Amino acid sequence: MTECCRVLVLISGNGSNLQAIIDGCDDNVSAEVVGVISNKPDAYGLTRAHQGEIDTSCVIVRKDETRQQYDQRLQQAIEKYQPDLIVLAGFMRILSDEFVSQYMGRMINIHPSLLPKYAGLNTHQRAIDAKDAEHGASVHFVIPELDAGPVILQAKVPVYEEDNVETLSARVHEQEHAIYPLVVKWFSLQRLKMVDNIAYLDNESIGIHGFAPD
Repeated sequence: MTECCRVLVLISGNGSNLQAIIDGCDDNVSAEVVGVISNKPDAYGLTRAHQGEIDTSCVIVRKDETRQQYDQRLQQAIEKYQPDLIVLAGFMRILSDEFVSQYMGRMINIHPSLLPKYAGLNTHQRAIDAKDAEHGASVHFVIPELDAGPVILQAKVPVYEEDNVETLSARVHEQEHAIYPLVVKWFSLQRLKMVDNIAYLDNESIGIHGFAPD
């Protein structure tokens, strides 16, 4: 890894987690967001990147293109930035196994649930429907199996009886903005790694629900 960790962020939308990571890197001299890639040309996250004077690229899906063909073009765009760490921040595409395998241990994602609960979509509604007492977000390494990579860090929020998707989502987002930049910082300081599908922080293996301080 280079002296300053080169962070590349992939987005599809508003980019609020991107903003949290940009702000976190401003306070963390060991990491720099060197680029932002979106699959949507109108994603507001691109505006956030421009405001931060960060280079951007769009890789838009072509008609009749296979997932593998798209991922090959995405990989070409990624390599232009020579990233040490790839951060998925609301990138709304399922990536092919071949693509993910290229970046194992160097790609992280944030998922709006307390993994392994509620992989996939509609996590807030599923938590409400199940009458869960708590919900939250998980930062995890990306592996070919969807939302199944080793969890690095989780944040929990209470679920109230009067909650709907909007209120619960807002509470979870607030926690996402706190934990995602922290994980980026751990990686940039070379404190965090994945070996044999297990996450390690400071050479200690992390439990299945992520790092839990004593």
